[in-house]
Amino acid sequence: MSQMRAVLVKGGAGGIKDLFIGEAPKPVPLANEVLVKVKAFGVNRMDIIQREGKYPVPAGASKILGVEFSGTIAEVGKEVTQWKLNDEVLGLVGGGAYAEFVLAPETHIWHKPAHLSWVDAAAVPENWITAYQALTIAEFQPGDNVLIHTGASGVGLAANQLARTWNASNVITTASSSAKLEWLLKMPNGPTHAVNYKTQDFAAEVKTITDGKGVDVIVDFPGQSHFVKNLDALAVDGRMTMLALLSGAEVPSLNLVPILYKRLRIQGSTLRARSQEYQAELIQRFRQSVADKLTGEDGSGPLRTFIHAVYPMDKIQDAHQDMESNGTAGKLIVTV
Repeated sequence: MSQMRAVLVKGGAGGIKDLFIGEAPKPVPLANEVLVKVKAFGVNRMDIIQREGKYPVPAGASKILGVEFSGTIAEVGKEVTQWKLNDEVLGLVGGGAYAEFVLAPETHIWHKPAHLSWVDAAAVPENWITAYQALTIAEFQPGDNVLIHTGASGVGLAANQLARTWNASNVITTASSSAKLEWLLKMPNGPTHAVNYKTQDFAAEVKTITDGKGVDVIVDFPGQSHFVKNLDALAVDGRMTMLALLSGAEVPSLNLVPILYKRLRIQGSTLRARSQEYQAELIQRFRQSVADKLTGEDGSGPLRTFIHAVYPMDKIQDAHQDMESNGTAGKLIVTV
């Protein structure tokens, strides 16, 4: 079996210094899969958690890190008819993107638009599809007031833009520094309001902005630290999609009354763990309604990717250090 270069973790789990470039078996596509020669891949928070041994890999997925990529098709399975060698694509997988080659179901890739660079294309799949899913799960409607946490993250940037272009009344976002807030407010089709969750009470700010009504939709990553204030910030019949538990999973003291009397709906979502059939249907809807509107930061589209930094693969430790610093504003991309 031929080999490929890939980012591996010493002992299978560990810290930043345990990341290294090593050899791994080059995968072989099954009948309905394609093998993609990777040009670039995205770095996500889940990669950090998986590297530490705290994120279970979905059954059947590669244990190599990485879920999103851009590249060219190198091989196709015997039953694949819609793709051919050298097609330029981007896609979403359960794992394996931190490598020279990655396997993908034929339903989980789509053509890379000519106006998107390899770097910009790799910034799209995980973050934009997750943001799209989060808002649709919460049954976003035009005119809703929306609160997006971790606004300068990849998903946060996508969710802010989607809510704004989908005609939300107010798009309120949170971040940890004044520099991030100022940057977010300058984005085309970015948030209408920005709140520093470290120095301001975001629930109180939400009520001021919405004339006491609260927000109809929240997209949440922090979990524990924001949960009580999220309940306070939600309007009657409000909906919250929880995508992670970055600050912890246990709320020490919780008053359930707002959930009952405001008829709140709270739903969790972990896209990576969903079935391939669910993911394929979601990707198809995203492609039809969002994908063609995306351009790079310097493009003219209503929706744009924003890149914080680009690293070569042999600097993967630096990329993870950058992610763990929590100082990023935009996407981290690694080129192969």
